[in-house]
Amino acid sequence: MPLQLNLLHEEISQERQRKRDPLKISMYVGAALAGLLALNYLWSAYRTLSIKAHLSSVEREWAKVEPQVTAAQKRAEQLNGIISTTRTLDQFIDNRFFWAPMLETISRCVTPNLQITSLDGTIEEQSKAITILLEGTAAGREPRAVAEDFRQMLLEQLAKEQPGVKVEFRTLEDLDTLISMGGNNVAAAHFIVSVNANTGPKAPASAPAERKSKARKEES
Repeated sequence: MPLQLNLLHEEISQERQRKRDPLKISMYVGAALAGLLALNYLWSAYRTLSIKAHLSSVEREWAKVEPQVTAAQKRAEQLNGIISTTRTLDQFIDNRFFWAPMLETISRCVTPNLQITSLDGTIEEQSKAITILLEGTAAGREPRAVAEDFRQMLLEQLAKEQPGVKVEFRTLEDLDTLISMGGNNVAAAHFIVSVNANTGPKAPASAPAERKSKARKEES
């Protein structure tokens, strides 16, 4: 077997040792990392500039639209205020009590032999309960019966519009003096009638009972 001599063994060993030098390797790695960081910085800077440009564009658009948005918000507040006021007025109108129909009903119940000398009416703001005091004079052969007929007629007429109304005598007494009516002197009675009714919102009527199903109807 031939013998081989390597005269460059030392130089080759030094060359290999130089290539494996940790300092050089670390420098290469550091340089690579620095390059990566530089690329990341450039990419981040590019994104930042892009975002700033987009933000500037949006701010310019908002500056154009902002006056219209502010005006629209103010207009919306005004409309909401008007709507709220309108609802309040509607509730006030719906819940208010009209005296004219009540007085008209009372006037229709007054007969020729009966005279109303005083009328006083009040209404409670919270409960919407009304109280009316009617003072007058009834004349006839039986003046108490005339006054009672007036009370009954008034109760029947008012009950059509105000269910639960109460019409009662507070005072009913005969007078000592006679009253001339139709050329004749007749007896008279003095009376005070009180009318009490609640004009507040009526409770909703109960829903009608549901009908049976068709199957039940067919069976019946």
